[in-house]
Amino acid sequence: MNRKFSVWLAVVMFLLTGINIEVTAKEIDKSSEERYSELAKNIEIFVSLYRELNSYYVDDLDPNVVMKYAIDGMLENLDPYTNYIPASDIDEFEFQTTGKYGGIGATIGERNGQVFIRQPYFGFPAQKVGLMAGDVIIEVEGVSANNKNSEDIRQLLKGQPNTPLSMKVRRAISNDTLSFKFNREEINIDNVPYYGVLDNNVGYIRLDQFTEGAAQNVSKALKELKANTSLSGLIFDLRGNPGGLLNEAVGVCNVFLDKGLEVVATKGKVEDVNKSYTTMGKAIDTQIPLVVLTDDGSASASEIVSGVIQDYDRGVVMGQRTFGKGLVQIPRPLPYRARLKVTAYKYYIPSGRCIQSIDYSNHNEDGSTTTVPDSLRKVFYTKAGRPVKDGAGIEPDVHTKQVEYSPITISLFTKDFFFDYANVYRASHQKIDTNKIFTLSDEDYQKFISFLSDKKYDYTTKTEKMLNDLVEVAKNESYFNGISDALKVLETNMKHDKEQDLSKHKDEIKVLLESEIATRYLYQKGRIQVDLNNDQEVKQAIGLLQNKSEYNKILSVTK
Repeated sequence: MNRKFSVWLAVVMFLLTGINIEVTAKEIDKSSEERYSELAKNIEIFVSLYRELNSYYVDDLDPNVVMKYAIDGMLENLDPYTNYIPASDIDEFEFQTTGKYGGIGATIGERNGQVFIRQPYFGFPAQKVGLMAGDVIIEVEGVSANNKNSEDIRQLLKGQPNTPLSMKVRRAISNDTLSFKFNREEINIDNVPYYGVLDNNVGYIRLDQFTEGAAQNVSKALKELKANTSLSGLIFDLRGNPGGLLNEAVGVCNVFLDKGLEVVATKGKVEDVNKSYTTMGKAIDTQIPLVVLTDDGSASASEIVSGVIQDYDRGVVMGQRTFGKGLVQIPRPLPYRARLKVTAYKYYIPSGRCIQSIDYSNHNEDGSTTTVPDSLRKVFYTKAGRPVKDGAGIEPDVHTKQVEYSPITISLFTKDFFFDYANVYRASHQKIDTNKIFTLSDEDYQKFISFLSDKKYDYTTKTEKMLNDLVEVAKNESYFNGISDALKVLETNMKHDKEQDLSKHKDEIKVLLESEIATRYLYQKGRIQVDLNNDQEVKQAIGLLQNKSEYNKILSVTK
């Protein structure tokens, strides 16, 4: 390969990654001849290496697989959000941004070598034809599900809307084999799965993801709540929301902030495309007392919205510190329908801060990355003058403690026994009272305990863990022989009793069980209703919205 061809190939590589000719020429004019020479040299080495591998490696190489590994290796040292998306994964990528795909409208799971329906979505083909949670998939389009994993089955279920699909399943509990024939549909998962009025006329809107239409759906929900109730306040739930489209984040902010306010500025290497985003229309409500709920799963667009609400002192952020993703990705087209999702910008919210918590530009010797140390975090100020910091997500105005479940509850959840018992309950109860939030009777809870009597599960309590640690320390410090008898007596006395723990932790176990059972009848809506009825953070938010002096005090500057 001659030098001229190498330089040409380097230019082609730049074009494919979306850097326009003008910018490339400008960079070369500045001083980058040496860098481009190195790039050309390494591309020449790479092409030659692949040619030699393809010619001499003992086994045939699949170029798609080899190149995927090579590309992934090149991107691995950057950040986890810069990804190569081959044509085979484009449908999944587009679903992440649009919330739409062609299929049956159900989540599936995998256990003991079997793939099963985990949850049908209400209003979509799986639910409409009668597929149920727990149905084990036997066959799809005449293809046996034996030796297939969940991803294999997922690909068989997906397809263009209005195309026919046949399935065979084995029903949970009854073990009946059932056949279904129906058409796939465009599945558009609702990014606002629930909104309603809670205690004391407090409105509630939950946004699960910033996919297409998020701003419109939040706006519609708030308008309906305001039309039907004289709201005393609003809870906007962004917990667990991983983010999504930047323009939708701007639109959601516009629901609560009036026209002409800066929401976010993006800054990257290509200065020509740096941009500032402002609210473009009239807000739905700029006055209603607002609490935004966040946790460590609230990321990206969720952090833009919660940070903007905080920076303009428009509402109170409550919960836990958010994830800390201050990076923006853009999709760039590649040949043959492939894509590059590349981190192109950092974003800055109105106070001027970037909340990115991990510095991916610097790596430790072992290749790991580190968070921004507290000593390097800078102080910024909200519109009212309240101090806020950069470099570590959005710090809530009111901190709450995340729910910590007991070891027995975690074990039951991990083993899927809540899921299994919900199927047992559904098989013996054809309907529930849908006019009230589902609760499990004490008698039914005893039936759940009986259901567990022959099930295998175990766990280590915190006390047992501390005892195990004590034994290890005693051995290391040569005290064990002297206290071994006492430790054995203590271990015997502390040995957990499962039935006793099922009674001791009944309240938290019942909530998770009720939530799972409710989905068998009311799907996602049922789960959310049960969860909200027992959500301590939501109750705390309602309390704050009723305490106007405390709410205003949080949003004011302490003199």
